[in-house]
Amino acid sequence: MVAGMEILRHIVVLVHLVGFAILFGAWVVEAASRRIRVTRLMSLGMTIAAVAGLALAAPWGIDYELNYVKIGVKLIVLLVIGALIGIGSARQRRTDSLPAAIFWPIGILTLANAAIAVIWR
Repeated sequence: MVAGMEILRHIVVLVHLVGFAILFGAWVVEAASRRIRVTRLMSLGMTIAAVAGLALAAPWGIDYELNYVKIGVKLIVLLVIGALIGIGSARQRRTDSLPAAIFWPIGILTLANAAIAVIWR
Protein backbone atom coordinates (compact mmCIF):
# COMPACT_ATOMS: atom_id res chain seq x y z
CA MET A 1 0.00 0.00 0.00
CA VAL A 2 2.96 2.34 0.54
CA ALA A 3 3.75 2.25 -3.17
CA GLY A 4 0.18 3.34 -3.96
CA MET A 5 0.42 6.28 -1.55
CA GLU A 6 3.77 7.26 -3.03
CA ILE A 7 2.29 7.25 -6.55
CA LEU A 8 -0.65 9.35 -5.33
CA ARG A 9 1.75 11.82 -3.70
CA HIS A 10 3.72 12.09 -6.96
CA ILE A 11 0.48 12.81 -8.83
CA VAL A 12 -0.32 15.59 -6.35
CA VAL A 13 3.20 17.00 -6.87
CA LEU A 14 2.54 16.99 -10.62
CA VAL A 15 -0.76 18.84 -10.13
CA HIS A 16 1.04 21.35 -7.90
CA LEU A 17 3.66 21.95 -10.62
CA VAL A 18 0.95 22.34 -13.26
CA GLY A 19 -0.72 24.99 -11.07
CA PHE A 20 2.58 26.86 -10.79
CA ALA A 21 3.13 26.56 -14.55
CA ILE A 22 -0.34 27.95 -15.29
CA LEU A 23 0.14 30.90 -12.90
CA PHE A 24 3.66 31.76 -14.01
CA GLY A 25 2.97 31.07 -17.68
CA ALA A 26 -0.08 33.34 -17.70
CA TRP A 27 1.96 36.06 -16.00
CA VAL A 28 4.83 35.70 -18.50
CA VAL A 29 2.41 35.94 -21.45
CA GLU A 30 1.02 39.21 -20.07
CA ALA A 31 4.49 40.57 -19.30
CA ALA A 32 5.86 39.61 -22.74
CA SER A 33 2.84 41.23 -24.41
CA ARG A 34 3.41 44.35 -22.31
CA ARG A 35 -0.12 44.06 -20.97
CA ILE A 36 -0.04 44.82 -17.28
CA ARG A 37 -3.13 42.99 -16.08
CA VAL A 38 -4.30 40.08 -13.98
CA THR A 39 -6.12 37.25 -15.74
CA ARG A 40 -8.47 34.49 -14.64
CA LEU A 41 -5.81 31.99 -15.66
CA MET A 42 -3.48 33.44 -13.01
CA SER A 43 -6.18 32.97 -10.38
CA LEU A 44 -6.85 29.43 -11.56
CA GLY A 45 -3.15 28.51 -11.50
CA MET A 46 -2.74 29.97 -8.03
CA THR A 47 -5.77 28.05 -6.76
CA ILE A 48 -4.56 24.74 -8.22
CA ALA A 49 -1.07 25.25 -6.78
CA ALA A 50 -2.51 26.24 -3.38
CA VAL A 51 -4.86 23.28 -3.04
CA ALA A 52 -2.23 20.79 -4.18
CA GLY A 53 0.39 22.45 -1.95
CA LEU A 54 -1.85 22.16 1.09
CA ALA A 55 -2.40 18.48 0.28
CA LEU A 56 1.37 18.02 0.06
CA ALA A 57 1.84 19.70 3.46
CA ALA A 58 0.12 16.72 5.10
CA PRO A 59 2.51 13.95 6.15
CA TRP A 60 1.03 11.11 4.07
CA GLY A 61 2.90 8.68 1.87
CA ILE A 62 6.39 9.70 3.01
CA ASP A 63 9.05 8.23 5.28
CA TYR A 64 10.73 11.49 6.25
CA GLU A 65 9.96 14.56 8.33
CA LEU A 66 8.43 17.54 6.54
CA ASN A 67 10.11 20.95 6.79
CA TYR A 68 7.26 22.94 8.31
CA VAL A 69 9.23 26.20 8.37
CA LYS A 70 9.69 25.96 4.60
CA ILE A 71 6.02 25.08 4.16
CA GLY A 72 5.05 28.08 6.29
CA VAL A 73 7.25 30.47 4.30
CA LYS A 74 5.83 29.14 1.02
CA LEU A 75 2.28 29.55 2.38
CA ILE A 76 2.94 33.17 3.38
CA VAL A 77 4.36 33.92 -0.07
CA LEU A 78 1.33 32.24 -1.66
CA LEU A 79 -1.04 34.33 0.48
CA VAL A 80 0.73 37.51 -0.64
CA ILE A 81 0.45 36.38 -4.29
CA GLY A 82 -3.24 35.65 -3.76
CA ALA A 83 -3.78 39.05 -2.15
CA LEU A 84 -2.01 40.79 -5.04
CA ILE A 85 -4.10 38.89 -7.60
CA GLY A 86 -7.31 39.66 -5.68
CA ILE A 87 -6.51 43.35 -5.19
CA GLY A 88 -5.31 43.59 -8.78
CA SER A 89 -8.49 41.98 -10.13
CA ALA A 90 -10.72 44.31 -8.12
CA ARG A 91 -8.75 47.40 -9.11
CA GLN A 92 -8.69 46.28 -12.74
CA ARG A 93 -12.49 45.91 -12.76
CA ARG A 94 -12.96 49.36 -11.21
CA THR A 95 -10.43 51.38 -13.17
CA ASP A 96 -9.69 49.11 -16.16
CA SER A 97 -5.98 49.35 -15.34
CA LEU A 98 -3.47 47.78 -13.00
CA PRO A 99 -0.46 49.45 -11.38
CA ALA A 100 2.89 47.91 -12.22
CA ALA A 101 3.55 47.77 -8.46
CA ILE A 102 0.90 45.05 -8.22
CA PHE A 103 1.65 43.22 -11.48
CA TRP A 104 5.43 42.71 -11.24
CA PRO A 105 5.51 41.31 -7.69
CA ILE A 106 3.05 38.58 -8.73
CA GLY A 107 5.59 37.09 -11.14
CA ILE A 108 8.60 37.76 -8.94
CA LEU A 109 6.99 36.13 -5.89
CA THR A 110 5.74 33.19 -7.96
CA LEU A 111 9.27 32.55 -9.20
CA ALA A 112 10.63 33.06 -5.69
CA ASN A 113 8.17 30.49 -4.33
CA ALA A 114 9.36 27.96 -6.91
CA ALA A 115 12.97 28.75 -6.00
CA ILE A 116 12.21 28.18 -2.32
CA ALA A 117 10.71 24.79 -3.19
CA VAL A 118 13.74 23.70 -5.21
CA ILE A 119 16.67 25.29 -3.36
CA TRP A 120 15.62 25.09 0.30
CA ARG A 121 16.12 21.53 1.51
